[in-house]
Formats: sequence, C-alpha cells, structure tokens
Amino acid sequence: MELKLYNTLTRKKETFKPIDKKEVHIYSCGPTVYWYQHIGNLKAYIFSDTLRRILLYNGYKVKQVINITDVGHLTSDADEGEDKMEKAARREGKTAQDIADYYFRLFAEDLKKLNILPPALWCKATEHIKEQIELIKKLEKKGYTYKTSDGIYFDSFKFRNYGKLAKINIRGLKFGKRISIGEKKHPTDFALWKFSNPPRIRQQEWESPWGIGFPGWHIECSAMSMKYLGEHFDIHTGGEDHISVHHTNEIAQSECATGKKFVNYWMHEAFMLYNGEKVSKSKGGLYTLDQLAEKGYCPLVYRCFMLLASYRKPINFSLETLDAAKSAYERLRRKIIELKKAEHKGEDLTEEYELEFLKAINDDLNTPRAIQVMWRVVDDIKFDTKKKLSLLYKFDEVLSLNIKEMQEEKINVPAEVKHLVDARERLRKEKIWAEADVLRERIREFGFSVKDTPEGPKIEKI
Repeated sequence: MELKLYNTLTRKKETFKPIDKKEVHIYSCGPTVYWYQHIGNLKAYIFSDTLRRILLYNGYKVKQVINITDVGHLTSDADEGEDKMEKAARREGKTAQDIADYYFRLFAEDLKKLNILPPALWCKATEHIKEQIELIKKLEKKGYTYKTSDGIYFDSFKFRNYGKLAKINIRGLKFGKRISIGEKKHPTDFALWKFSNPPRIRQQEWESPWGIGFPGWHIECSAMSMKYLGEHFDIHTGGEDHISVHHTNEIAQSECATGKKFVNYWMHEAFMLYNGEKVSKSKGGLYTLDQLAEKGYCPLVYRCFMLLASYRKPINFSLETLDAAKSAYERLRRKIIELKKAEHKGEDLTEEYELEFLKAINDDLNTPRAIQVMWRVVDDIKFDTKKKLSLLYKFDEVLSLNIKEMQEEKINVPAEVKHLVDARERLRKEKIWAEADVLRERIREFGFSVKDTPEGPKIEKI
C-alpha cells in the first residue's frame, strides 16, 4: 500500500518514493541544549519518531540523524543577540560544554521516557566546525557570500528560488521597523559565520579563513546532514516555526553549494497551543515531563495525547485535555490486562483490521484514525483473544504505548486505607450510603480509589 506524506514544499500529499529502496534517510532538527526541553519542544520528536516507526512498519530501513545545537543559536533568529549557550553558561557559572552536556542528557532521558527511538547518530555543531567552514568556503568560491563588520553573510538575492519552501516573495519585502537590516544587503540575508567581537572573549570560538568567530545557526544543519545522509536525501523534519527562516536558509545554502536538490520531502509539525496561543514563557504551558509526572501524568499519557491529534494541526494543551488522554490510556491498560487473562476462542479478524490500520497510518500519519482502529480491535468480542493481542502488539510498533508491558500494578495499601475500605463495606451492607460515601472521600485523600465489584471492593491507586 502506498505511503502518502504531506510535503510542505509542494503543499500537498505525495506518494513517498525513497531515493534508495534499501534505506530511507531522515534529518530531524534537534534541540538547542541551553535549558530544559518543555512538552511543546518534545512534540516534534514524537512526530518524527512516529514517522520513523511508520516507515519501519512499511518495511523500510531508516537512518535518522538528529543534530544538537551547542553553539551559534542567537537569542534572535535574525542573527542578533547573544549566543544562547554563552548566556546559559554565564547564568549558571559553568562552561558552555558543561551546559550542553547536562541539558542534552536530560533531553535524552525525556526521549527514553516517551519511547522515542534514538537516532542512528546524534551530531553536535561544535564537533563539526571543520565541515561548516568548508561549506562556507564553497559558497564563497561560488560568489554567494559577502563580508560585514560582524560576519560573513549569504546573499539571498543570488539564489533564484530563495523562499520556495515558505512561499516568500523576497523582492516584495521592504525595510522597516520590524525588519533588522544592519549592514545586510537584503532583509533575508543570513549569517554563515559570526566574528567574535572582540576576539577571545567567548568560550566557544574558532579560527577561520575570515577571522576568529563561530558558525551561524543554519549552516550546521546543512553541513552535518550532507555529511551523514548525502547531498540529496529523503526527508527533513522540524517544527512549523522553522519553515520561513531556518529551513528556507538550509535549502538556499545547500542547493547553492552543491547545485543539487537538497531534500525531497519537507515535513513539519504544528505548534502546541495554550489558551489558544503558542506555548511560551508569557502565555504559559511550558511544562516539562517531570512537572507533568508530579501532577500524576506519566510520559506515555502525553504521547497518547499527541497521537490523538494530527501532527499538522495545532493542538490546544491543558491539564483538562490531558485528563481525557489519561482516562483513555488507563482504560486501554485495564482492557489489555483483561484480555491477557481471557481465553476466548473466536474469529481471526487480523487481516481486515491490519489493512484498516495500515490505511490510516499511510494516509500522512493519521494516528487519530489508527487509534480508532485500535479501539475497535480492543472492543470486538468476535475477535479471538490471542490473535487480537498479537495484532495490538503489532500496532504498538507504531503507537509505542507499551501495550505488551501493561499489567496490574502491585500497590502497597496502607493499613489505615484497608480499615477505611472494610468500614465502608460494612456500611454499604447496612445500606448506610451517606456515611459510606464520606469514607470513600477519605480513601481518596490517601491517594486511592475503591471500585465495587461482584467479588468485593477493589482498591486502585489514583
């Protein structure tokens, strides 16, 4: 069955055709490791992981590379402001390397909690300075660069197709209060190499043919992706905020340097919203996974929440909407536990459900529809239990919700809670309902709930 992917470059769904049938190459824009990654940041990696898992499900081998930005990303995407790594190092009284190592480790731990597959390669900008300098030299030799007092810039007007990804008419842009120009020739020109001013004051700076300095933010992704995936590769992923600047600039510098098409399929996930606006320090919603865990939401509840919406549509986050995902995840866990205990001999409906699931995921990663298929399988009483579980385990190769590992939790119930449950049960038998309800609430205050079953009261952790 054909796999259809939405290509930002063409603004339409296209049948996926790999360059090499043996292996699909994906480059995913990674984090700038100067601070904790919040759930809005992590959304992008759930998306790219789902894409990778769907490719694997379709029988492709996949080589994914993710970069680590540990130098060159300034506080403004317009080549202005302070380097985020230098600023963080000063804030915490550590070296920039220590900052990068610490926050990358935390990021990698978050990915593991979310069941996100590690890439074939993590590549750090600071470990590829030579490759970035060589790429800039190629652009310089071909006449695409010019020098200002603060760096070497790419002349965007010399690339005829500049802005094709974002559909920008660069010649229609006007200088003004909202466009910083400085010594740039054009508002869309961007830094390839920034000079240290004055030299020897930064922690991270290198010798270059143009003077002591550090690479611009965009050049790292072109240099590293082409080194490990080739000058022309299959898929590039990232957030939609990268379309107009970062990815547009990657295309320009890469295609001018090589004379080849850079990437076949550009795929972008939409923003996470909080109260209808993009999550931010001022608007709110910047929870970390650990902060959500403190509120009772495990990382896989958050993954489930992301899978319930299309990656291309903005998703409005709140603890209330996360509660719905938590309820769905807990219901799934209970159902799977019940299925593991059941011995129902029924029909083998594997083929028809597997086809439906494949249709869903191959329609541009339609995980909401795939989840619906999963629930239909779970609730189908005609489906042989053993074969049903086997199929659900296969679906989980894409969904990665740990279905196979779902089992009843062994909970330690304090003696006081047990006494309350026993007392409540006596009251229920005597039909003293009001007092029984009071004890139910006292049980909840201890972090437990009680479920009445034909076999007697069942205690669960909230």
